[in-house]
Amino acid sequence: MVSGTGGGEAITMSTHDSAALEAHAHAAPQGFIRKWVFSLDHKVIGLQYYFLALVAVFVGMFLSLLMRIHLIWPTLALPVLGDIKPETYLTLVTMHGTIMVFFVLTTAPQGGFGNYFLPIQIGAPDMAFPVLNMLSFWTTFLGFVVMIAAFFVAGGAPLHGWTGYAPLSAIQSAGPGEGLGADLWITSIAIFCLGALMGALNFITTTLDMRAKGMTMMRMPLTVWAWFVTAILGLLAFGVLLSAGILLLMDRNLGTSFFVPLTTINGQLTGHKGGSPLLWQHLFWFFGHPEVYIAILPAMGMCSQLLSVFSRKPIFGYKAMVYAILAIGFLGFMVWGHHMFMSGMSPYTAFAFSIMTMGIGVPSAIKTFNWLGTIMHGRIRFSSPMLFAIGFVSLFVTGGISGPFLAQPVLDIQLHDTYFVPAHFHLIMGVASIFGIFAATYYWFPKMFGRMMSESLARWHFWFSFIGTYAIFMPMHYLGMAGMPRRYSQMTEVAYLHDLIPLQKFITYAAFVTIAGQLIFVVNLFWSMFKGKKAIDNPWEATTLEWTTATPPPHDNFGGNTPVVHNGPYEYNVPGAPRDFVMQTDPEIEPAH
Repeated sequence: MVSGTGGGEAITMSTHDSAALEAHAHAAPQGFIRKWVFSLDHKVIGLQYYFLALVAVFVGMFLSLLMRIHLIWPTLALPVLGDIKPETYLTLVTMHGTIMVFFVLTTAPQGGFGNYFLPIQIGAPDMAFPVLNMLSFWTTFLGFVVMIAAFFVAGGAPLHGWTGYAPLSAIQSAGPGEGLGADLWITSIAIFCLGALMGALNFITTTLDMRAKGMTMMRMPLTVWAWFVTAILGLLAFGVLLSAGILLLMDRNLGTSFFVPLTTINGQLTGHKGGSPLLWQHLFWFFGHPEVYIAILPAMGMCSQLLSVFSRKPIFGYKAMVYAILAIGFLGFMVWGHHMFMSGMSPYTAFAFSIMTMGIGVPSAIKTFNWLGTIMHGRIRFSSPMLFAIGFVSLFVTGGISGPFLAQPVLDIQLHDTYFVPAHFHLIMGVASIFGIFAATYYWFPKMFGRMMSESLARWHFWFSFIGTYAIFMPMHYLGMAGMPRRYSQMTEVAYLHDLIPLQKFITYAAFVTIAGQLIFVVNLFWSMFKGKKAIDNPWEATTLEWTTATPPPHDNFGGNTPVVHNGPYEYNVPGAPRDFVMQTDPEIEPAH
């Protein structure tokens, strides 16, 4: 089999390459159902994940808005919804956190953009297992439907928090929503884990086995490295959460006692004995802390890509960036205990987790300094993807600064159950990842839809989001240091909190404005799909493989011409090159002597 590359040379593929290509080739579908619903095309599946996450993020934002309204107007009766009771408030907390973490921060960066662009960036015609890819999306979709169904069953959605701590989550009579609603919540997460495991296997196999000729591991874009390591994290972490969820369902419905000790509930001695609520915490956070990096690593890879493209410079320290991604993935499994300093663990154990938590800051700092090194002395183009990439760095650093406080047991015990913790993780994990999603949307939209998004609307969206995010979450740090507790549905009953209510009102007004600003993005997204200016194949003058193919990409990504890679992914301002960027498929530039 012969493929043309830059320079016109013909290169014969090996029998193994040819066999692999034929094994994964499938004809372009004709009918609507096969093309857009049960599609085997990784690009369509990526879009399905993306729009699922878009629906989920607006559901999650609506729930957060209801929480903010209740915090400053606790007696307000809302149209249709009525008044929000304290237990309803806890339900909103639970469902907001769960939907955002699983169906937005995990789904969009990995399932959406990873599915769409990983095969194209490594020169593959599709994912390694197209049918498994389709199944992984529909499994995730089913998980989302089951999660939403929890709102509509008798007793409503659960109130045990997105962490699902036992024994509250393990006993059906423990409170409102802890009946069928909690069963649906656990089932939804178990279904989601199955979809994530299928997706992770696909990502790992595709990255290792489907790379084009010349695409060595050290020529892969940092986005691909991030998706690859994220898939490894998912494979190891979601299996643990799936197992924990099955055990929790057994405790609730089959009379087992994995997480329920001998205890009294509503005056009745339970028939359980010997279980440990701390076992749930260990299992959950063994998943939960890698989940932070599952959400943030794709955004890190995306940010690295964009800072190089829009600074017109090679990424500063490519190998260091790769090793930092690997180190973050490795160390992410060794720090889960810092979520449990309040659980009465041994001070020696707490000390070990504290040291490891401080240690994981090192690769994150390496990445941050390398981002700054990439920007320095660059010819920066402040296009909308670049603005969101810079915004990501800002939020990541700001959120990261509060991390070492929570890594010290002596400080964490004071701050743990206060607003300081939501302020920290929303900045570094939540909104930073969302900025990565926005950056990726503005950057890859031309390739996905063949049209450009409006730059002026994108800039308005950026400033609303950037200023609004800081206006919401910076004051939360001060509330936490002043001792305002988390998960309280209203602050009017506690005298020392009265002086902090004006700050809560400011946060709520900032949330109104910031969420309204997201409507700019929605209008821009859907208007640009149909009415945006037509995009050329490589509008950003980038170097990676997705910009060498047609816009939008054909069914098999490269129209039958499998690319051959000669260069690294960030070849900008190369001496002797005819322009300021060298595509990965261009002939290798001979060094001048």
